[in-house]
Amino acid sequence: MRVWHGRFVTAAIVSALIVSAGPRAFAAPDTSRTVTDEVGRKVTVPAEVKRIVTLAPNLTETIYALGLGDRLVGDTNFCDTPEAAKSKPHVGNPQNPNLEAIVALHPDLVLATTSINTLETADALKRLGIAVYTSDPQTVRGMLDSTSHVAEVIGAAQQGTELVGRMQQRLDALHARLSERPMVHVLFVVWLEPLQTIGQNTFIADALRWAGTESVLVSKQNWPHLSLEEVVRLQPDYIVFTEDHGGGVSTELADLRARPVWRDLDAVERGHVVNVSEEVVRPSPGLVDVIEQLARDVHPEAFAADEGRRSRGGTLYAQHEIDSVGAGLKPAPTCPAKELATCAR
Repeated sequence: MRVWHGRFVTAAIVSALIVSAGPRAFAAPDTSRTVTDEVGRKVTVPAEVKRIVTLAPNLTETIYALGLGDRLVGDTNFCDTPEAAKSKPHVGNPQNPNLEAIVALHPDLVLATTSINTLETADALKRLGIAVYTSDPQTVRGMLDSTSHVAEVIGAAQQGTELVGRMQQRLDALHARLSERPMVHVLFVVWLEPLQTIGQNTFIADALRWAGTESVLVSKQNWPHLSLEEVVRLQPDYIVFTEDHGGGVSTELADLRARPVWRDLDAVERGHVVNVSEEVVRPSPGLVDVIEQLARDVHPEAFAADEGRRSRGGTLYAQHEIDSVGAGLKPAPTCPAKELATCAR
């Protein structure tokens, strides 16, 4: 009963918006093209995409990484990376955006993703005559492909080729550096109390493998819970936390050494505790930065020769965006910690 009620409410909202917007807002463009998005939907897109609304933080980051922040006319409340994204008009929560706010921005294209947006949102916007392109990156390579697809659909194929080329070059170099080294077994902490980690088929697990690591727990569940006693039995080489995903509990090394059971872990005794940016849960260009940093943290011997030559150069953003968005991708929350399973794979 609740499902049908939700559909009636959505239908009423859509009908009201169509009436209020008037025919001009939904007039067919003079020229258009039809593309197939990553979930197999046919999408009719204007020949020139000048006004874009993004419904997920990773898509917002991608637009800026392509150097096209000036085309972004709206994003979500969660979109705060890069800094310039905060000043864009927000259209609400990614899982329940304000349709009226989206319509008011007159977008040529709305970008959505399966990792956080809903089918109901895409259907509602389609009924309003608004083109919605949905991405579906399941792996790191899938993120590269999605970046290319998004760039092409918004008419920035060259920028997409250049951006993906830079990311692929960095990943290839990392792979070559780590290929002869054994995988480091890590406990990736999604939530601390109760303790929750990742399964082997998640997007995060794939990202970890690029950094020369793998989850110490083999599980087909995406977000398995486990006991501290099991962690002691598994004895991971490293423990990896993401910012704001500790359940309100400090994840500093000194704090863990003072906690019962945790202090019995070899990784804690050795100081093998790593905090990484929440970019690790986002299928966006900033993910490459996190993969590289995690690899440096857990494979320090592989980077000893060039550690002194590190710099903040090589940002993924297009050069003319540097002044407005800063020199690199900063750590930023994707979504509330308890909703991690709906915000990343």
